[in-house]
Amino acid sequence: MVFLLLPGLFLCMVLFIEIGRRVGTRRVAEETERARVVLNTIETAIYALLGLMIAFTFSAAASRFDTRRTLTVDEANAIGTAYLRLDLLPAAAQAPLREKFRRYTEARIAVYQALPDVRASSSHADRATVLQTEIWSDAVAALKDSQSTSSLLVLPALNEMIDITTTRAIITMTHTPPIVLATLFVLALLCSLLIGNGLGGERTFGVGIRTLGFALVFTLTMYVIFDLDHPRVGFIRLDYVDQALRDVLAGMK
Repeated sequence: MVFLLLPGLFLCMVLFIEIGRRVGTRRVAEETERARVVLNTIETAIYALLGLMIAFTFSAAASRFDTRRTLTVDEANAIGTAYLRLDLLPAAAQAPLREKFRRYTEARIAVYQALPDVRASSSHADRATVLQTEIWSDAVAALKDSQSTSSLLVLPALNEMIDITTTRAIITMTHTPPIVLATLFVLALLCSLLIGNGLGGERTFGVGIRTLGFALVFTLTMYVIFDLDHPRVGFIRLDYVDQALRDVLAGMK
C-alpha cells in the first residue's frame, strides 16, 4: 500500500512546485530585499529539517534491515545447535525428534518465503508453533527418563531456538511509524512550494527539468527507504539469507 503512494507523491510534488512558481512570479516584482533574506532563512531551516528527517529515517530502515539479516542467521545457528544436541537424548527419542526438526525448519523457511502473502505466512507460522510445542514436550519427556545431565545442554538450546522466533516476528512487523512518513510527505510538499516560489520568473523549460529532477530524486529516495523497511516485497531482498536455514535443513540427515 505504501509503495502505491509514491507515484502520487511524485505528481503532488510537481504540482506544488508549479503552484509555488506561479505565486513566486507574481511576488518577484513586489518583494523587498529584507523580505527575501527572511524567506531564505526560513527556506534553509525547512530544507535542513527535511534532510535530517530523511537521514534519520533511512538510517533506521537500514538498521532494521541489518537486524533482520542477523536474526535470520542467528535462528539458523540456533536450530542447528539444538538439532546437534539431540545426540544427548536417549536413542529411542532421537529419530522422531529429528523428523519434527526437519518439518519445523521447513515451516520456518516457508514463513518468510510466503511474504508478502500474510495469510500464507501466518499459516506456516502456526504450523511451526505447533511443532515447537511438540518438540519441547518430547524433549522434556525424553530427559525425564534419562539419568544424565543432558537437560543442561538440550533445553537451553531448544529455548533459544523458540525465543528467537518471537524476536523475528516482532522485527518483521516493525517499520517506519506512519506519523514519520506523513511528516516527510508534508515537508516534501512544503519544500516543493518553496522551491517553486524561488523559481518565480524563470522560464518554463528550465523549471520543468529541475522540477521533475527534484521530485524524481526525492521519490526514489523514499522508495529505497520503503524497500529497506520491507525486504520481502521490493527489489531489496533477504531471500539470499534464507540459504543459511536451507543449509541447516540440508544437513539434517
